[in-house]
Amino acid sequence: MKGAELLTTTRAFRRRLDLTRSVDRQDILACLDIAVHAPSGTNRQPWRFLVVQDPALRQQIAEYYRKGFGAYLSARAPRPDQLADLASGQYLAEHLHEVPALVLICSLGRPPADPTPLRLASFYGSIYPAVWNFMLALHERGLGSTMTTAHLAYEREIADLLGIPFDEVTQVALLPVAHLRPGSDAPARRRTPAAELTSWDRWDR
Repeated sequence: MKGAELLTTTRAFRRRLDLTRSVDRQDILACLDIAVHAPSGTNRQPWRFLVVQDPALRQQIAEYYRKGFGAYLSARAPRPDQLADLASGQYLAEHLHEVPALVLICSLGRPPADPTPLRLASFYGSIYPAVWNFMLALHERGLGSTMTTAHLAYEREIADLLGIPFDEVTQVALLPVAHLRPGSDAPARRRTPAAELTSWDRWDR
């Protein structure tokens, strides 16, 4: 799977994650080796990765995740077209502790105290491309994931649990990693054509 096919068929995999198969550490490292080729501001490469495979730790992280996801759901009034995605998210929350590997993507430093659009874009823009590279590399190898952030409601608690220096390192995403069960690899549905989203020279929509 290469090029446009990989780009258009990599998505948020939740229900297709195979909870019964272990994931080899070398496969994860090979995918992280691709993640670190992502661009970053002034090439500072701020990413750090923490892979959690210990069942007891996964269980504790999943409990924090479920609390964060529950708070997220209670604060929303979803549209009808969002119900399927929220149900998929609920499935993941209920089974997160069963996923064979949880990968925490971290960035050195803390978000800017003065959160201007420029400074926030620089901070998070230097880490999210690595997350996407990682997801692409996983999919190419028959593995899958989804980028989640519900655990960040309890970032400090998870930092304490895993020994992450909270004042020096920011958790930006949690990716559950597993082999993919058989299923469709068609391009993602519900994508508005770019022509309907694009203006030329002046904003006209």
